[in-house]
Amino acid sequence: MKAYWYDNIEVNTPIGRTQLSNHFQGDQREPHDSGRAVSEEKLASLGVLYKHCPTIDTVNTIAAERGYRNRDEICVSPATMGAVYEEKVKSFFSEHLHEDEEIRYILDGEGYFDVRGQEDEWIRICLVKEDMIILPAGIYHRFTTNEQNYVKAMRLFQDEPKWTPLNRGADVDVNPHRKTYLEKIVNPTAVV
Repeated sequence: MKAYWYDNIEVNTPIGRTQLSNHFQGDQREPHDSGRAVSEEKLASLGVLYKHCPTIDTVNTIAAERGYRNRDEICVSPATMGAVYEEKVKSFFSEHLHEDEEIRYILDGEGYFDVRGQEDEWIRICLVKEDMIILPAGIYHRFTTNEQNYVKAMRLFQDEPKWTPLNRGADVDVNPHRKTYLEKIVNPTAVV
């Protein structure tokens, strides 16, 4: 795992200068590494947990500790998704949250999870085989493959498998899970 601040490079576009973090231009699958590392402690302050899991037994132990009873696997690649690959990768990259904790374990390949920091800036987390990430309910995030266009991941669920993204917007900003995340994790001493 490697985590760092997203680069926010300004680029010239046909409509003028813009920042990549706000109005994405270019290829989301590039590293966009600012050169400023983010520690596991910083990620933990956002409720984001990282685990290196060299064996499936390690994954099973974490799943049992957190009450995860179900799982499935997804392979994100042009070979497995065919004509819908580009559309799917774009949908995964739309900023969203989930009302449940999200656990992903990388079985093969590589991918990026971007999460919002306390000041609403992006932190990019590069995950490779044997990496696990746990995102808290209510955190805004997005996902993309890297330039290899291939990742195979295990998705873990407490109940029936589901993946319901709530795309960022005014109505989702007041979602109870978002408010709880802000109150308990991002700013536990402030009133939201």
